[in-house]
Amino acid sequence: MNVSVENRVDERLLQQYHELAELAGSLAHEIKNPLSVIHMNADLLSEELSEGQWPGKQRAEAKVEMIRQQCQRMENLLRDFLRFSRLRDLEMSPGNLNEQVETVLRLYQAQADSCGIDIVRYLDSNLPSILLHPDSMQAALINLVKNSLEAMEEGGQLVVRTYTTPRGVALDLIDNGCGMDDSTALRMFEPFYSTKNDGSGLGLPTARRIIEAHGGRINVQSELGRGTKFVLEFPVPARIS
Repeated sequence: MNVSVENRVDERLLQQYHELAELAGSLAHEIKNPLSVIHMNADLLSEELSEGQWPGKQRAEAKVEMIRQQCQRMENLLRDFLRFSRLRDLEMSPGNLNEQVETVLRLYQAQADSCGIDIVRYLDSNLPSILLHPDSMQAALINLVKNSLEAMEEGGQLVVRTYTTPRGVALDLIDNGCGMDDSTALRMFEPFYSTKNDGSGLGLPTARRIIEAHGGRINVQSELGRGTKFVLEFPVPARIS
């Protein structure tokens, strides 16, 4: 097969992938609408069931509550899937990674305090700017910080560090939580793989896609019972370095 034929094959496969991703996204959106209606009516039915006392009330309320919980779970899954499937080219502009990190840490400071988790910051004040999309970058960081905090159920420490590298800038997120075995660490970025009962399995894969869309990469080191370290690296374009 010559190069021109290979290129045409690659282009066709890429086109088919985009068409399939678009179809999957459209299907998820169509499922989301009636699911929201079911959830809303379950809420209304729950309110009506709470009025007065009658035989079988508790069983009926329990069944409606189960419907509501499953609707919420499916809505969360569809939300994560739509975010995952729609991630494409991002419109980026020069920005500071420290600012994105601080924004996310502020969101989780109250939760960290309530769980006995100490967030330690080592943010390089001279960090050069990178090209980024603020909303997407924060979404990726939220998934990673959330994952770290949930790994420290008994409290602990999250070390957040930014620094320059020969190729750009980097961010370390280091927790001393439960850690992961090798099997889990190898599969944690696979779509729909999750060790949590209520997890969609799309949070970390979405984070990786966002980081890669920024021209970056993410690595993970983990040891069961000792903790996990995420390392994110981003390039600094020559024109803003």
